[in-house]
Amino acid sequence: MGFVPRSFYPPPTHSRQPNVSSLLRFFFFPPPWAASSDSDIDREVVLLRGDDELQKPAMSMVRGFGPSLGIKRIKTNLLFRRIITSSYGNRRADESCLVLLQSCDALPKLFQVHSLIFKLGLQSNPLVLTKFTSKSSELNSVDYAHSILFSAQSDCSLYDTFLFNTLIRAYAQTESLKAKALEMYNFMLQCGVLPNNYTYPFMLKACAGIGDLSLGRSVHGSVLKFGFDEDVHVRNTMVHMYCCCRRGIDYGRKLFDGMPKRDSVPWSAMIGGYARLGRSVDAVELFRKMQIAGVHPDEITMVSVLCACTDLGALQLGRWIETFIEKQKVNKSVVLCNALIDMFAKCGDVDNALKLFWNMSQRTIVSWTSVIVGLAMHGRGLEAVSLFEEMKRGRMVPDDIVFIGLLSACSHSGLVDKGREYFDLMSKDFGIVPRMEHYGCMVDLFCRAGLIKEALRFVQKMPIEPNPIIWRTLINACHTHGELKLAESITKQLIHYEPFHEANYVLLSHIYAKKFDWGEKTKIREAMDKKGVKKIPGSTIIELNNETYEFVAGDKSHNQYREIYKMVDEMGREMKKAGYVPTTTEVMLDIDEEDKEDALYSHSEKLAIAFALLNTPSGAPIRIVKNLRVCGDCHSATKYISKIYSREIVVRDRNRFHHFKDGICSCGDFW
Repeated sequence: MGFVPRSFYPPPTHSRQPNVSSLLRFFFFPPPWAASSDSDIDREVVLLRGDDELQKPAMSMVRGFGPSLGIKRIKTNLLFRRIITSSYGNRRADESCLVLLQSCDALPKLFQVHSLIFKLGLQSNPLVLTKFTSKSSELNSVDYAHSILFSAQSDCSLYDTFLFNTLIRAYAQTESLKAKALEMYNFMLQCGVLPNNYTYPFMLKACAGIGDLSLGRSVHGSVLKFGFDEDVHVRNTMVHMYCCCRRGIDYGRKLFDGMPKRDSVPWSAMIGGYARLGRSVDAVELFRKMQIAGVHPDEITMVSVLCACTDLGALQLGRWIETFIEKQKVNKSVVLCNALIDMFAKCGDVDNALKLFWNMSQRTIVSWTSVIVGLAMHGRGLEAVSLFEEMKRGRMVPDDIVFIGLLSACSHSGLVDKGREYFDLMSKDFGIVPRMEHYGCMVDLFCRAGLIKEALRFVQKMPIEPNPIIWRTLINACHTHGELKLAESITKQLIHYEPFHEANYVLLSHIYAKKFDWGEKTKIREAMDKKGVKKIPGSTIIELNNETYEFVAGDKSHNQYREIYKMVDEMGREMKKAGYVPTTTEVMLDIDEEDKEDALYSHSEKLAIAFALLNTPSGAPIRIVKNLRVCGDCHSATKYISKIYSREIVVRDRNRFHHFKDGICSCGDFW
């Protein structure tokens, strides 16, 4: 359990809280006593309505000294101050303020209590100020509390660890002021106030949010200096901090491995850290060790593991985890259900994702977004559009992320007119200002449909400067549709602005290869070597018997590589019998046609499919994940393989899913 401020005191002896809004209004803005009867006085004192037991003594006092004795407004005010100061029957003034602060739910009320604190002389009372700071944090006004705590009238020598902890925690919980948590820690030490074991979890969470490793290590040193390194909560938070900092994951693992006892918290932190960094294999491996250790995972752990499955495209493992969640009775929160939906959609089983979605009792905007994006990735654009309309009918207001998924769905399904319609609708009906991602989806939409000129005009009219991704989308389209001169011109400009981005050089190299300008292509390769720019190699992952295997082009690292290449040769012979013609133009090398065919046969996706044919039962579906866009030749070959071997083959590339069955792909050769 996290830090509980001292300001959480036992409730007052009476069973009900006063109506604070009325109480404050009565104190600061007392009504004119124009009434002349007891009933009139009752009508004014009704401001205290809501706490009958508390009203009785106050009403008796006001009625006893009311209009019949000619009490003026100022006397009523003073009388009420006495009621507050006496705290409704001998309760201290600071306790009265604590009661009022506990019920504050808006800034105007907080301002009024602030005035009351000054009126009662409590502006240096650490107990009251701790609660005031906590309440300011809840109302997103921590800077307001800071200005009061460190004003000229404040006596900081009276402040204690609990007050500083509350302020540090408040800043650590903000989005943009986390660095101030560390400033407060330093000031705390300057004031001679020593930290305790509750101070450091807040500090470490602030470091995690900032993501600065050197800052985090400095706090770690402070933990060691003050002797809190054996505290379980401090250690757990430290693991989390290292996992959130750039280049800090290995420090976190070293600390994790050195912990004598580990509950689910550090396990979740490490698994989540690996998943966020894309080290999904490490995340899954650590989850298996967690099971062996007999530690029961919580929903946070399962969300992280599902993210790792999503990244790997590991559908079998994802299905096992769904069963595990049911058996272990892990709380299926909305967040966990959304993670399951996202996993199924991005691992190739979008129908199961839809089933989970419709069975949810409560759906958030993330739930809708996950299924719309999932349908987009599978090329089921019309279903995505239909779901979006259903969402609107259900009065769920779409956000900018939903429109990214929707425009992507239109792009992958060739729904150009629908894409235009939704792009305009976004700002017209929902007031959403298009972001770079929305413009990128529209450029992609036009490019996939072969509307190069329209895409170029759209880019030129953008109100914001296009990013390199948009330009690369346009270059790829120019390359595909033969606009090589335009593609070359744009790519050269892009290299000028991004001289160390490998994709730009690869694009220009491919353009020269398509023009058969091998001399210029060689120069590009030499320029890459000179600048130390490396091409990201294409790779394909396949999951088999809860193990993941990765292949790269020409891979011979697998212990079955001889059998795999024999199967590749068999596949080639059978495909040629069925009419397959290798697309040798995909090979960007100055070699003869036979060597080009050999180069095509050693592509990573073909090796992965051959491995699957060798190691799975006849007729079983094959699922592979490619880190790049699937090339035209592999796309054509996979259609033939699906028919020859009677296999359903699901390929997830960088952009979308391809479902191959009986020689046909779900994308309709539009990708």
